[in-house]
Amino acid sequence: MSEFARRVASALVAAPIAIFAVWYGDAALATMAAGLAAVGAWEYTRIARGAGHAPIAPLAIVLAALIPLAVHAHTLGVVRLDAVWGVLALLIIFAATLWMRGMAGHPTAAAATTLFAPCYTGGSLAFVYLLRYHPYAVGETAGALTVLFPIVLTWASDTGAYVAGRLIGGRKLMPSVSPGKTVSGAIGGVLLTVMVAVLFTKQLLIPQAQLAFTLTGMLVVGIATSVTAQIGDLVESMIKREGGVKDSGSFFPGHGGVLDRLDSIFFVMPVMYLLYDWLLIPAPGVR
Repeated sequence: MSEFARRVASALVAAPIAIFAVWYGDAALATMAAGLAAVGAWEYTRIARGAGHAPIAPLAIVLAALIPLAVHAHTLGVVRLDAVWGVLALLIIFAATLWMRGMAGHPTAAAATTLFAPCYTGGSLAFVYLLRYHPYAVGETAGALTVLFPIVLTWASDTGAYVAGRLIGGRKLMPSVSPGKTVSGAIGGVLLTVMVAVLFTKQLLIPQAQLAFTLTGMLVVGIATSVTAQIGDLVESMIKREGGVKDSGSFFPGHGGVLDRLDSIFFVMPVMYLLYDWLLIPAPGVR
């Protein structure tokens, strides 16, 4: 099978699963987020080992999967999440590195990388669930659109950056991290993201979800999302470069690993949650 065929086949399998999980929400969405977070944490710990660190992979993977599931349980009223759980997880990680790594295994670095993995993947993907059940989103359609909006804007940013970078080229954005990215590409990504933010709001959020942004709000959302997405992409490039790998994995055949596909999403989702809180308003005519 050719590389293109693998990419298409992978997308045809993954896209319907993701759409179903986002639309249905509840345990299906939490389970998908937990599974992706676990795989992402495994990929990160593998890369971290290549960079000379020694994270405790099983602990990082379990914690990454537990975060979206815990948010789901909190939403159902089964458990109550507060700061004590984060402190407890931190203490568990340090205790585990003390016994399993010792001084010869650089325990501080091991603890840091073990802690970073679940925060980076599970902590970020938990916001997919939180966006789906955002207080402003009433009903399945509104909930699905509040998740789809940042995903579409992230795609727009990637597309705009790629097209502008190829057509215009010019000065490199950060060649030590990602040699292919250009300043013109970064600007192109921002411009296309702003345009898509306006179109998505007017064509979908307002009529289908009864939610809106002011014109200033749409500009802020478009700019902030594109900048955040590009930072997320650069961060993952930095991680891979330090670990000496080209792709984080092969979870999505033809597309790479979870970190490769969701690097921007990890950063965008929590930022979008804040933008919704600050800027989202009922659509005109909706009380």
